Amino acid sequence: MAVRHVMRFGIQRKIVANMTTESWRHIPHVSYTYEPDVTNFLEAYKKYAERTPENDRATFNAVLLKSLAEAIKEAPELNAHMHFERSLVRGKITYFDNIDISVPWTLPDGNMMTITMKDMGNKSLSEIAHYTADINRRLKKTNLTEALYSVSIHDTMEKFRSGHIIKGILRLIGSKTSAKHRVTPLKGQAKRLYESIPESDRITFDDLKQGTVTISNIGAASRGIRGELDMLMIIPPQICAIGISSIQRRNIIVTDENGNEKGEVRSLLPICICFDHRALDFAEMFPFVKKLEEIFNNPSLILGNDE
Repeated sequence: MAVRHVMRFGIQRKIVANMTTESWRHIPHVSYTYEPDVTNFLEAYKKYAERTPENDRATFNAVLLKSLAEAIKEAPELNAHMHFERSLVRGKITYFDNIDISVPWTLPDGNMMTITMKDMGNKSLSEIAHYTADINRRLKKTNLTEALYSVSIHDTMEKFRSGHIIKGILRLIGSKTSAKHRVTPLKGQAKRLYESIPESDRITFDDLKQGTVTISNIGAASRGIRGELDMLMIIPPQICAIGISSIQRRNIIVTDENGNEKGEVRSLLPICICFDHRALDFAEMFPFVKKLEEIFNNPSLILGNDE
């Protein structure tokens, strides 16, 4: 068998591989795919975009984040972390007031970084638009390896603090003993130059701390592609992850104002809600779906009135 190429894991792939392994090894995933009709919501967004000044205009992705944050308020059990000790059969769930959303973000060079957008439940649509623009601005001056290295070091130290001494030691050995697999952060003058960039102008460890829930918009990178997301990874200790697929045009049955049914091509937005069944049941998830249904049927709740 001819080998075309061998690529060693960089720090980004190491972090993803570690999180994925932890997730699927320990969490009993359950998923539900909700497919709202967003035809009227899309039309309302177009009108919103036309009347809103460019510097205040939220992207459709930002509008979805705002909508999902409002729905999470109606299902606060989703906004939590869980710690479970299987050997002792004991655990606890910590619920949070602030909704801090972990969002996988595409970088200018095509790589990805998960950034936590904080307190999204208390931000207006305009504030989310400016928040998103500021993250994109700071990403331009961010060194991916340096930013993720701080996350890796913090996670390793957490292993020691939580009593997982062997795991912590193995991580250190793995990162230091093999030149082939070693991740090298900036050093010397390069590091001083990078650290001279004000923290307000680059992504820092504070932006990368784990959020209370993850929302991944796969659809933003797969427009026009048929298919949808039916399962995604929950990052422990989070208990919920939400995946947005690309908008699908489908022929569905609709009911007119006279109660008559007919077939009509409409725009559907598949949204996958994946949760940890140790911490959540379907009954705790459905208020989230009901609020989204209300929002998509009444776009003015998010986008305001078309005046």
